Amino acid sequence: MGSVAKRPNGRWRARYRAPDGAWRAKHFTRKVDAERFVATIETAKLRGAYIDPDDRTTVAEYARRWAAARPYRATTARRVEAQIRCHLEGKALGGRRLAAVLPSDVQAWSAELAQTMAPATVQLQVNLLKAVYASAVLDRLVASSPVVRIALPRAERDRVVPLTIDQVQALAREVPERCSAMVVVQAALGLRVGELLALRDQDVNFLGRSVRIEHQLERGTRRRVPPKTPRSRRAVPLPQVAAEALSEHMRNWPALDDGTLFYGASGRPYDHAYYGTKVFTAAARRLAGAKGSTFPPEVTTHDLRHHYASVLLAGGESVVAVAERLGHDNAGMVLRVYGHLMPDSEDHTRRVIDAAWAPLDGAARVSTGGSGRDGSGTPAGVRP
Repeated sequence: MGSVAKRPNGRWRARYRAPDGAWRAKHFTRKVDAERFVATIETAKLRGAYIDPDDRTTVAEYARRWAAARPYRATTARRVEAQIRCHLEGKALGGRRLAAVLPSDVQAWSAELAQTMAPATVQLQVNLLKAVYASAVLDRLVASSPVVRIALPRAERDRVVPLTIDQVQALAREVPERCSAMVVVQAALGLRVGELLALRDQDVNFLGRSVRIEHQLERGTRRRVPPKTPRSRRAVPLPQVAAEALSEHMRNWPALDDGTLFYGASGRPYDHAYYGTKVFTAAARRLAGAKGSTFPPEVTTHDLRHHYASVLLAGGESVVAVAERLGHDNAGMVLRVYGHLMPDSEDHTRRVIDAAWAPLDGAARVSTGGSGRDGSGTPAGVRP
């Protein structure tokens, strides 16, 4: 149990034993405050909710400890490290004691970020801080999280406007010849750019008309690593247009010893940044900058995935099947991103209902006149 004793200087010392067995003390001017403090500590210990009031861990320090213990892939670890370094350590909030931060402090921090960052990026930062504090609560470093009811700027997602077949073909003609098949294959299989760059000849089954997605090429290292998520390991149907593009490409540029299909003149797989910026985006900008061009001004390799999804949905493919082809964990993302591209189903609804009623002859159908009605179609006794 804790104790309260008066010191020679007239102040009151509140003394208690922490859960780790160490004795702790805190001094007060009034005896009642010291007694209240000891009672609060003892109650928290009994409830298993003890929080060390002397802990000096800062938000940024704990965020780094939290991130170091997460089973992140290398690319995710680098992104999280940059978030902590730039937006926690680089701000006043990062230097605050973990237990001293209030919801109003988090609100002020997020508002400061919103002055220079897009709403969706601010949301990512707040989500990171929320995860950090959720872990701090479990570690009993804070009693509750201050990341609650934070007002954030509304993130308006622009609707996807997919590339047309003609625009994809224009891109395939505009990039260097050895990259032409890469454009067609990505558009016809819906691959992420890392999956495209990691593609090997042993992944392509021309007889079975399918492609196995087993790896992605890691940014910077050009190493083959597992795909983004477990669901990203998948088999994708190989359409004829992709099969022909791959066959022609492999005749002109045979696969490397390890099976790599797409590589530069140096004999090494393309780097993400080089292919995405120097090859693909550069070609798209040339097309958009041509006189009288209607080509979209900002196009990236990811737009070929949007094209793939839009073609499948327009053709009547189910949302679940599209999610499977894209390697998404659930169909909800497909609905959120591509729902507006789904064909209008009103005519289909009419056909379904009419088909269900078609077997009934005229006599068997519900009449809008006759017995019980006054001739106007209104039931007898009911005022129109």
